[in-house]
Amino acid sequence: MAARASAMKAAGIDVIDLSVGEPDFPTPDHICRAAEEAIAAGFTKYTPAPGIPALREAVAADATRRTGREVKPSQVVVSNGAKHALHNVFTAVLEPGDEVVVPTPYWVSYAELIKLTGARPVLLETRLEDDFKLRAETLAAAITPATRMLLLCSPSNPTGVVYSAEELGVLADIAVDRDLAVVSDEIYDQLVFDGRQAASFASLRPGLAERTVVVAGVSKTYSMTGWRIGWTISPEPLAKAIAGLQSQETSNPCSISQHAAIAALQGPQECVATMRDAFQARRDLVAARLAAMPGIRLPNIGGAFYAFFEILPHLGRSYGGKQVATSVEWCEALLEAEQVATVAGAAFGAEGHVRMSFAASEEKLAEGLDRIERFLSSPSS
Repeated sequence: MAARASAMKAAGIDVIDLSVGEPDFPTPDHICRAAEEAIAAGFTKYTPAPGIPALREAVAADATRRTGREVKPSQVVVSNGAKHALHNVFTAVLEPGDEVVVPTPYWVSYAELIKLTGARPVLLETRLEDDFKLRAETLAAAITPATRMLLLCSPSNPTGVVYSAEELGVLADIAVDRDLAVVSDEIYDQLVFDGRQAASFASLRPGLAERTVVVAGVSKTYSMTGWRIGWTISPEPLAKAIAGLQSQETSNPCSISQHAAIAALQGPQECVATMRDAFQARRDLVAARLAAMPGIRLPNIGGAFYAFFEILPHLGRSYGGKQVATSVEWCEALLEAEQVATVAGAAFGAEGHVRMSFAASEEKLAEGLDRIERFLSSPSS
């Protein structure tokens, strides 16, 4: 959808693109300056495979400060973005035939990255009535002798839902009792609203850190998606294995981006609060407008920058003379009729829903919502 929206824009069509999963803010100036200084200082050569020591130390110190558990630099492996970090974990841990429990809706790459290892994603459906949060009994019932890992994402892409520490703690108890590894995707952990604090899974129970890998990075928090810096925090033996794997895959993350990431973690943090406050204001606008539209339901958006809303009552109708039966067809019809780009829920394992990003100005969001509302009132049957 993003590609189609870009092509339409290039053709001069007024498209409002609400499909993209990246902040619309520029990378903060002090981070860019650090990159320029690194270039000028000649930091343009290979680095150690798991990242330069200063960045690993910065990641460990930041995680220790924000989660309350001690993280050592030796537990950190810096990768070419969080997606690469996830790939490293799955490749290092999983064997063909292993099962990985993945609650739906889920980020589109999870299942495919798991399949690349020969393991099998076990997709567990969650309910809008539960804010798309995985129930303990659902998890317990899905575990088989082949179950190796549980994969969680909070704050969530695509739903924006944030688990409380208590809700995650119940899942943590099952993971410990059933001897599961856990991958906790915490890439949005600082983009939380209404005074929430995102709980870091590994810090919830004694001994949980020994079976948990935290995946994070600078892309969302500091609007650095193109810089490609993510990382894992894992038990030291696994970190060593991941570093060895990465040395054969990519050698190392970008040297300049690593120096920029140090500035992001150690520099002024007001930029994070500014972006978070802007996202919360946009969340308030989007949630209120969508909830007021007939036949639309959505969960409590506690973080990230997505609204994931149900469109089931609007399927089976005709738009522009064409009957729309799926979320993909609905999004295509919306783009064609009103030039608003969104992403079909089917891509996230949740047919009958749509994801829209609110990483756009309030003016664009208001216009996009006006167009969606107009589209919803347009079906002929």
